[in-house]
Amino acid sequence: MSQPAMLPQGWEARWDHQSQQYVYIDQSTGRSQWEVPTQPSYPSNGVSAPSAPPAAPAPAPSSRPGRRQYPTAQIQQMYGGSGGGAGGYDQQSQQLPLMSNYPDQQQQQQPMAPQFFTPGIQDNTPHQGYPQQAGGPQQGYPGQQPQQQPLPPQQGGWQGQPPLQQGGGMDQMANQFQQMNMGQQPPNQAYGNQKQMHSMQTVNLIGMQPDVRGLEAPPPPFLIPQNAAVTQSPHSQPDPSYQRCTITSMPTTQSLLNKSKLPLALVIAPYRSIRPSDGDMEVPVVEDSVIARCRRCRAYINPFVTFIEGGNRWKCCMCGLSNEVPQLFDWDQREGKPADRWSRKELNHAVVEFIAPTEYMVRPPQPPVYAFCIDVSQQAIQSGMVATAARTILESLDTIPNADKRTKVAIIAVSSSLHFFSLTPGATEASMLVVSDLTDVFLPKPSDILVNLDESRAALESLLGRLSDMFADSHVVGTAMGSALTAAHQLIGKYGGKIIALTASLPTIGEGALKARDDPKLLGTNKESTLLNAANSFYKSFAIECSKQQVTVDMFLFSSSYTDVASLSCLPRYTAGQTYLYPGFNASKPEDAIKFATEFGKLLAMPIGLEAVIRVRATRGIRLSAFHGNFFTRSTDLLALPTVSQDQNYVIELQLEDDLKGPFVVIQTAVLHTTCYGERRIRVITHAMPVTDSIAELYASADQVAIMTYLTNKAVEKAMSSSLEDGRNLVTNNLSTMLTVYKNQVTSAAGASAQLAVPDNLKLLPLLACGLVKHVGLREGTNMSPDLRAYAHCLLTTLPSDSLVSYIHPRFYCLHNMPAEAGTIGEHGVILPPALNLTSERLERHGLFLIEDGQQMFLWVGHEAVPRLIQDVFDLPSYAELQGGKYTLPELDNPFSQRVNAIVAKTRELRRGIYRPHLYVVKSDAEPALRSWALSLLVEDRMDKMSSYAQYLTTVKNKVNGS
Repeated sequence: MSQPAMLPQGWEARWDHQSQQYVYIDQSTGRSQWEVPTQPSYPSNGVSAPSAPPAAPAPAPSSRPGRRQYPTAQIQQMYGGSGGGAGGYDQQSQQLPLMSNYPDQQQQQQPMAPQFFTPGIQDNTPHQGYPQQAGGPQQGYPGQQPQQQPLPPQQGGWQGQPPLQQGGGMDQMANQFQQMNMGQQPPNQAYGNQKQMHSMQTVNLIGMQPDVRGLEAPPPPFLIPQNAAVTQSPHSQPDPSYQRCTITSMPTTQSLLNKSKLPLALVIAPYRSIRPSDGDMEVPVVEDSVIARCRRCRAYINPFVTFIEGGNRWKCCMCGLSNEVPQLFDWDQREGKPADRWSRKELNHAVVEFIAPTEYMVRPPQPPVYAFCIDVSQQAIQSGMVATAARTILESLDTIPNADKRTKVAIIAVSSSLHFFSLTPGATEASMLVVSDLTDVFLPKPSDILVNLDESRAALESLLGRLSDMFADSHVVGTAMGSALTAAHQLIGKYGGKIIALTASLPTIGEGALKARDDPKLLGTNKESTLLNAANSFYKSFAIECSKQQVTVDMFLFSSSYTDVASLSCLPRYTAGQTYLYPGFNASKPEDAIKFATEFGKLLAMPIGLEAVIRVRATRGIRLSAFHGNFFTRSTDLLALPTVSQDQNYVIELQLEDDLKGPFVVIQTAVLHTTCYGERRIRVITHAMPVTDSIAELYASADQVAIMTYLTNKAVEKAMSSSLEDGRNLVTNNLSTMLTVYKNQVTSAAGASAQLAVPDNLKLLPLLACGLVKHVGLREGTNMSPDLRAYAHCLLTTLPSDSLVSYIHPRFYCLHNMPAEAGTIGEHGVILPPALNLTSERLERHGLFLIEDGQQMFLWVGHEAVPRLIQDVFDLPSYAELQGGKYTLPELDNPFSQRVNAIVAKTRELRRGIYRPHLYVVKSDAEPALRSWALSLLVEDRMDKMSSYAQYLTTVKNKVNGS
């Protein structure tokens, strides 16, 4: 291509040796004709320019108040006066120095592990965390600068200009260059000149201590072609907490996927909670009811479509069909004037909601409906469950979703009979109606049992205030909860909604009666899996009937003895609900009452989506093959959820039916639901993935958190259908198979090796696998109750990925020697101490440590803790006065107490969901059962018959070597 004879004023032509063509440079700015301005303008409808990543908070001065050490003569005698060892006593300064074995310091002290040569990977530069996209930071995650992307050439025919061409005369220059036929690319280079690849480094895990900080790193970025999106919005890819994939590059063929042995699955939490304190942005809502969908595949318009024919039509990014742009797509109905197409939310955001018109409704929007089935047997009354539940419902009447004043409620008390309550509108007292026929359940009154919350508020408040006293003299053992659930289904079936069942004893009467079957002889055998499946077919068949009627069931279980969680949890599993377990509940203990009341109150106040269905669409050639989570599969690709609870996870396995030809693929999840205030909406989540034919690129783009979420669901499924041992083997065998392929196909290693090669982005996957096989839901042993295992399975298959990681791999903090800024308020809230590796080697006899997994918190107190520490934290004179067990920390008037309390509070709020972990104080020389429970969370240690992390790596290495 020859240099043109005439250029627009202020521009010059320069020869680019890499692309072998002229590049035209604006002399005033130094940018080429297609280069994006460094500070692009954005539409005015909520799409704001990205801000620079927040700077790390400055470290507090060492003289900051509250940094206290706790020396004693005993410690001085034990560690000597040199102060040279980690955690040793400094005789000169009369204090314990900072621990010198934090992960960041260890990283510097460890010798560099041998590196492998990785064919096809050009960038071997060592790095921490995940590699960033070449040429710019990762796209689409909060707090990061957007990738700069040039737009396609300007096409006329619609109102407005793309945001990248506003100002600076760039639109005029683009048109001039188009007229000169310059700056255009051949068809096969429409998405850029070079195929971008993830940088990757191979590491050896043998002998290397894992850096647990990497568990919080984002997944590898989606390296899609630079102008794949029609706008340069930083929100064109979803946050991984909404949707992520086990690999962020899609293989071109199923045979390549099979060869790689990597799983291909989608992990979604489409209705996740919004937390402004974490920088979460509200989901944008398209309010004009203009919904553009593909006529063939029914995909929704999104940032990755292509406008053709002068902008009058758009080409679907999934099936390639050309569709007409709706007439009102470029019209502002509110202002009554033409609108800027490029500012539309569905073209700028990967996660967006549409307000659905009437054709998306089978019937008028249903009201929120809550039917409470409350066990009032002797055990329920004596434990205080009934009184706590009634008080929580009473205090939550103003927070239950009721924006349009249509919410309906009903209360059924259940023992050996069913007790209905007539709540006549306008009345101040409720009347009780008793039904003793449990085989043919009927409603004793056609009305005033399910009532409008506002209209019957006075009678409802009166009933809740005296519900526990009404059954105070009950001597009934067992409940007819199955019959109560049937009655509640009859009551709300025509509306749909939620049945919330609270039971403190095993349902032994009426429909769905159960018997205790926790046979200790079966524990640790292949028959143990029978205890993890429903004992009575009633619960699964009833759950399916509930799903058909748009009814969800939530179970709250309180029994101090066997409850058969495996049977009762079938109800939430197939109706999109959740199971909550409170073993040994006793409301006389403030910790028990506060935990239940907090979680129950959050559940009642939670906004829910009603009458929901989820459908996932993908580029032609990609097929959905299996589904995991709490829902009912209505057809081959439609998931039915009577209600969509916040922060539940779903896993969908994918397969490739045909070879993929394009440079990238698109996967889109659509959730059709009714909001709590009666508005039908469609939440759409879209993300694009590049296509690759390289196994090395597949491994470089693998997401270790998403892979572990997938393996967790598969392991639980295997444990329930076969045996716990098979579930554990599934995890280890899948891990070993992946690393075998990586060693043989990606690295240059051959034959048996003393090293275990993994890609840098998967270096913590073996640690997560070790934690999973040692988790209470799968671990080997004969001392684990079936109820605890079954409840663990409920959590493992529903927790969102970030919560699941901490549930499998707990966090471990040192508190007595934490940095000065830990426990204080920083830019993003309370600053937590550095996370430690999960090994008892980090425990010190004089120390204070926190171990937590999102469900429980353990405050470990060393038996040589000095009196000053005990006084500052527990307000007690000495270690001997401290009692272990469930504990509420006092809030004392000293800086150290305030910092520890702040860390505990922050940890309780750290993850999404309603859970409020108990805090247990564990004395290192007392209460063996509690001590063993806390130590079982240190998954890098050897325990009972379970291997240590180092031994687990050796097992995996031997499998990789074929020995």
